[in-house]
Amino acid sequence: MGFKRLKPRGTDNFFHPDPFNTVTMGHAAGLRAGTRYAFSRDFKKKGMIALSTYLKQYKVGDIVDVVANGAVQKGMPYKVYHGKTGVVYNVTKSAVGVILYRQVGNRYMEKRINVRVEHVRHSRSREEFLTRVKTNAAKKIQAKESGTHMHLKRQPLMPREERTVKAKDANKPETITPIPYETYI
Repeated sequence: MGFKRLKPRGTDNFFHPDPFNTVTMGHAAGLRAGTRYAFSRDFKKKGMIALSTYLKQYKVGDIVDVVANGAVQKGMPYKVYHGKTGVVYNVTKSAVGVILYRQVGNRYMEKRINVRVEHVRHSRSREEFLTRVKTNAAKKIQAKESGTHMHLKRQPLMPREERTVKAKDANKPETITPIPYETYI
């Protein structure tokens, strides 16, 4: 003879107002669910997209940002990849293949997606680093010529330097209080 349950399944939570109710509110789980704002066009940016979008050159190894453009539905990336940065591994006539990393459970998986050029833009993530490399190289050459040591590490922003404020006739301290509220009826 088998074990017989004394209470129905799902009734372990007695703090729930109705522990026997197993019906929950439904919600749509379509391909573009929850993209009301992500895929919408910005203010004054609606309509035809700029032709310069098609004139940009993409090469294998370029770092690009995948940003879906709601005006073009063809070749649009899945919503998870919107805003992600990846590396171009393939270039075709009107699209590029991008290697991205997507979080699946507790790990990041490498994903390869093909996206049209309307949904891709060159990333500016390395811009500051590359300019810093150039300026540091120039500083090294200058330091070698002058024979001095140059600090190339970035320093955090220091507090402002001290200064004294003279309290003369035009600059006397005054106490400011709020104007009392009055009602006129």
